[in-house]
Amino acid sequence: MAVSVFDIFKVGIGPSSSHTVGPMRAANTFAADLAASPRFAEVTRVRAELFGSLGATGHGHGSESAVLLGLEGEEPATVDTDRTPVRAAQIRSEGRIVIDAAHGHGREIGFTDVDDLVLYRNKSLPFHPNGMTFTAWAGDEVVSERTFYSIGGGFVVEHGEDGHPAIVPDSTVVPYPFRTGKELLAQCSDNRMTIAEVTLANEEALHPGEDVREMLLHVYDVMHECVERGCSRSGVLPGGLHVRRRARRAYQDLVTRERFSQGKSQAAFDSMDWLTVWALAVNEENAAGGRIVTAPTNRAAGIVPAVAHFILRFVASGPDVDTGTPGVDRGDDDAIVDYLLTAGAIGAIYQQSASISGAEVGCQGEVGVACSMAAGGLAQVMGGSAAQVCNAAEIGLEHHLGLTCDPVGGLVQVPCIERNAVGAIKAVTSARLAMTGDGNQIVSLDQVMKTMMETGRDMKVKYKETARGGLAVNIVEC
Repeated sequence: MAVSVFDIFKVGIGPSSSHTVGPMRAANTFAADLAASPRFAEVTRVRAELFGSLGATGHGHGSESAVLLGLEGEEPATVDTDRTPVRAAQIRSEGRIVIDAAHGHGREIGFTDVDDLVLYRNKSLPFHPNGMTFTAWAGDEVVSERTFYSIGGGFVVEHGEDGHPAIVPDSTVVPYPFRTGKELLAQCSDNRMTIAEVTLANEEALHPGEDVREMLLHVYDVMHECVERGCSRSGVLPGGLHVRRRARRAYQDLVTRERFSQGKSQAAFDSMDWLTVWALAVNEENAAGGRIVTAPTNRAAGIVPAVAHFILRFVASGPDVDTGTPGVDRGDDDAIVDYLLTAGAIGAIYQQSASISGAEVGCQGEVGVACSMAAGGLAQVMGGSAAQVCNAAEIGLEHHLGLTCDPVGGLVQVPCIERNAVGAIKAVTSARLAMTGDGNQIVSLDQVMKTMMETGRDMKVKYKETARGGLAVNIVEC
């Protein structure tokens, strides 16, 4: 199965790719297929049941609203993020929902939280912790019942008739297939190509007739818009923890500092301060349910954009004291394209051979993988060989091994927001470390991925996105 860079970098909605984007996509699929069935006009009731991690933390992750809007036909990439909480509240207050309304032929039926949107905190389905079942009735007769799993990064698979997830493989033949780091390095060596060149050739096979470069630049544009929104908004994040936004003030302080210096020698920590601001901005927007790019998940979505901005400001073009947060300078297209192609290729390896799901392996599979992706992409832009790129990616994950996923209150706020800022700094350090060597590794990328999976299997369930362990139980909610 060929995993595209655009499977890794998907435009969606916060605060969680596995708990918000995935459930919305699953509900949308169920509703659209139900609307296409000959018995749609007979449907009198629809029920959504969320299991495992979805049931345990779905309220804090926005899963309920995502399901409601998904059943009405909304999609993560296009849903009005400002309208989502308003419409979800309206459905609850009125006790009515319009199935597949977004496509213009919806069916309005009764819908109540107590009976029709059920979250099981201590009950899981087989295969994956993020399971959900949708059922539709015509009177007392079940006309459709389907089970889906949200496996991380917005990816959704359906429970097949044989009791296993029904994964439909992409039959498109790519010129340089790879599933592991070893296979990727072999493709680069055998064909004398960089990782970015290998990935671009594969993407052009997966998206014939489309301008892959422009698609990648659009992904960065969405990332940049998210950074800008995060740097312009203040106040308290929703959810009850009363977490105050910090990116705007930190951004303004940095801009003031740099304008005052007028190009003179910058403070020792300027680049790290900027990385912190950009990562905070993205993850504060994510926590507020804003427009986001999974990279590879929402919870870890601040790291890849922060390092992309770092590249434009400190690597590709050098600092610009007048503009503050950089946008896409068309002279820097190559840097952004190479960075995203390389980071996306590394993310695709994790998706195919390991995991990017916090509910499955803890935060090492989210922030750890995002750090790994960003580190590899930065090493590519810095002129690293394919071996140095994989070394940077390996270092990025190695120093996140064992990282738990323990969101306080089930919200993607504490420790997630700060964790992205730290992860972005680790990504830059990982790339710089890799560039001091020749690419020879004591620990390979594939070995560290295997270790991550083994660590995830050994990790207690309470530390894997259930809000039943770690910080989640040691912080007193006020």
